[in-house]
Amino acid sequence: MKKQVFVVPHSHWDREWYFSIEDSNTILSENMAELLTFLEQTPNFPTYTFDGQLSVIEDYLKHAPEDVERLKKLIKNGRLHIGPWYTQGDTLLLQTESIIRNLLIGKQGAEAFGHSMDIGYLPDIFGQNAYLPSIFKRFGITHSILQRGLYHEQVNKDLNFQWIAPNGEAIPTNNIYFGYGPGKFLASDEQYVTQTLLPILEALEKMNPKDAPLLLPAGGDQVFVRKNFPKVIEELNQRDWPYEFILSDYESYMEKAWMTPHETKINGELIACQKSRIHNTIRSQRMDIKQKNAQIEEKIYQQLEPLGVLSQELGGNYPQNWMNSCLKLLFDVHAHDSIGGCNSDETNREIMNRLYKIERIVDGYLNILKKQISRGILAEEEGVVAFNLLPKKVNKQLSFIIFTKESSIQLTDLLGKALPQVIRNQEYISGGTQVKVTAEGEVQVELPGYYRTEIAAEVPFEGFGYRKLLIQNSLNERLASVENTKIKNEFYELEVVDGMLEVRRYDGAVKKQLFDFENMADAGDSYDFSPVENGLANYSTKFKLIDIKTSSQESEMILETTVAVAKELANWNQLTEEMTIQTTIRLVKGSDMIYLQHQMENRTNDHRVRLRFLGENTEGLSYGDQGYSLLERKNHNPYLANWREEGFAEAPQAIFPLERFVTINEKEGNVALFTKGLKEYEATDDALYLTLFRGVGLLGKDDLAWRPGRASGINNKVVATPDAQMHGTLTFDLAYRWVNEELHPQKLYAAAEKFATQQLSYQLQTLNSFEERLDRFELPQPAGLSNLPTEKIGPSLPENLFVSGMKKAEKSDKIILRVFNPQIAPVEIPAHLSQTGTLDEKELGTIKELPGKDFVTIIMDKAGE
Repeated sequence: MKKQVFVVPHSHWDREWYFSIEDSNTILSENMAELLTFLEQTPNFPTYTFDGQLSVIEDYLKHAPEDVERLKKLIKNGRLHIGPWYTQGDTLLLQTESIIRNLLIGKQGAEAFGHSMDIGYLPDIFGQNAYLPSIFKRFGITHSILQRGLYHEQVNKDLNFQWIAPNGEAIPTNNIYFGYGPGKFLASDEQYVTQTLLPILEALEKMNPKDAPLLLPAGGDQVFVRKNFPKVIEELNQRDWPYEFILSDYESYMEKAWMTPHETKINGELIACQKSRIHNTIRSQRMDIKQKNAQIEEKIYQQLEPLGVLSQELGGNYPQNWMNSCLKLLFDVHAHDSIGGCNSDETNREIMNRLYKIERIVDGYLNILKKQISRGILAEEEGVVAFNLLPKKVNKQLSFIIFTKESSIQLTDLLGKALPQVIRNQEYISGGTQVKVTAEGEVQVELPGYYRTEIAAEVPFEGFGYRKLLIQNSLNERLASVENTKIKNEFYELEVVDGMLEVRRYDGAVKKQLFDFENMADAGDSYDFSPVENGLANYSTKFKLIDIKTSSQESEMILETTVAVAKELANWNQLTEEMTIQTTIRLVKGSDMIYLQHQMENRTNDHRVRLRFLGENTEGLSYGDQGYSLLERKNHNPYLANWREEGFAEAPQAIFPLERFVTINEKEGNVALFTKGLKEYEATDDALYLTLFRGVGLLGKDDLAWRPGRASGINNKVVATPDAQMHGTLTFDLAYRWVNEELHPQKLYAAAEKFATQQLSYQLQTLNSFEERLDRFELPQPAGLSNLPTEKIGPSLPENLFVSGMKKAEKSDKIILRVFNPQIAPVEIPAHLSQTGTLDEKELGTIKELPGKDFVTIIMDKAGE
């Protein structure tokens, strides 16, 4: 019996890269138009796969709307396969909620065209998120196909395996070992058959059980349909050899391959770089893109969507179409090359423009919803509204911007009791002039000035909702400079001692130097960091104390240090320049986090800057959060010693991604770093490194120290990318936590929750119409948002459950609440939150408890029920 070879004709569509999205879409218009005509006129070409991205179809239809019915007919009849993604997003650089939402929009959109491909298709992204098997299964997707991230020994006996998520959920998966293009130039001539095709088939046979069919993807980047494939298949099948070729699709292959079970099991995240490059330092490339993306994800998932739920619950609007429009733009950014930043400068500028556009829309709707809700609460009264958009009991410091005619200002509850608070900053603003039209013509009228005050106040919430606060004309404590060398709270005391930043913990433990900065020359490209030959790192000088500010609620320390840098890569060891770094450290009453902000002016080319936190790591392990739990990783990759001899595509450096935080157990307690957009770390026996940025000026470079051979991406052409040198002012925000306890997932995720911005405020006022960009415009008031109570308290989750997302359902007014349990032990689910659903928001049964490292989608009729 002949071995079946499933040939899958397809296009892998990079929407932007060294070319622009406009380049891609103009080519798309030509290719797709011809593909549709060809499929309609050629019934013996059974099916074609268009990369699993709905966005490509939408891009085509923007300029060919007349073809929508033709597309639907071909998709419904299985002639053209699309979905389940909206775009092929990098799954290691995003909030996991973005992965789910990308699939939600992609799968539902593809189904509206007639069919969504039943494959979790991952042909080209740089590593796989550990929770993808579970996410796929909960969308009703039955199989997965992927290229990168596996060690040869994992699949050398069977390319089909059960891929298992940390929560134990598994999906049948195939590794396209030779990538998505081994059959790209499929032909029947003798030279191609003997020199190319047979060696590939023989290698695939060795990595498949005897009776299993073989998979031969036959496509490539931006390729046009190979019209000769039916003829080639016919000619190949006329040969006297042990193969039968079938022109088919991925669904048909996986159905046939899994008619018999496969025993191999592979767990968790897939980031091995033996056969395919993973580019594990791409996560610090073009940090401006990654930081802005993280900021926007937080604004959408932790602010705008739950605020929209609150608005709908109160009788107002939920701007769903605008939100989905923003998400689609965001998912364009999430395409693996786009979020990776490994593009031409022209493309990266367009990505940043896209992010700024999304941010303007999101900020606009945050402004609108806050104002409409606040008008319903305050009417024309003076006052301010504090929002808690996390469905949990919270007591947290919240930032307010308040405008008043008097400089004396204090926030109180409705009984007049002052909140714990401090004025961080206050400035007097001239009222300017106003033009008035009179019978004698236009005249300018002087307006009185006012004060803009930044206040940090501790506001308790019993659950999801809001509280009205009062603004009193009363003296308030101010954060003020003092003659001192230290700051402290209940948990830490920080002091500069002989130029070292010393931290003393509440139990007496001391670190003589909390952190410093590492600089190293980077001879790499937009994909990978590369050390220069014999290159060594150099570290920042002693800290200089600039200022200390204290109050009863928080204290602040400003430091400066310098790092010696080279003028250019050619003279990397001549450290003749200095980069000054200013660090602001903040301690807050009641918080065991040390808040850090680092700002620097980068004028240097081809280097990498990392934060180095010193401490003895006795376990030899680190734990990065990903999806809904912590992933354990070894500080030393055992393959590193012989990676070249074993044919690795890259050096398997123990440099890892993180979603929101990384943690390690040190000799004297647990250390964690919480970040906003910083996505790359390395743990060693004596330090934890967090990459701030790397600046390089080339897209594509041959023979790097950690990546031998050809340049990644485009061959035989080097594209200059001066923007990727990251010149200019760079700012990085993070928090550090050092406690006398072993690793505790619940406490760590609670700390990450506190570090996120899920509490907002709004003052209804007429003094300033520019702080919130849309306040200067007239705005209608929804009829339902009137006479609102002064306080609204919605659901409150148990403290050991954590929120991934809270939104309105796509096809109803029900509320979707996604929660997870990062611990090993199960957590009881409150009865009023027991109704569950699939990830595509179809109702399932009820749930009583959530197992460890698991997540659940809860469907509620109302946010308060």
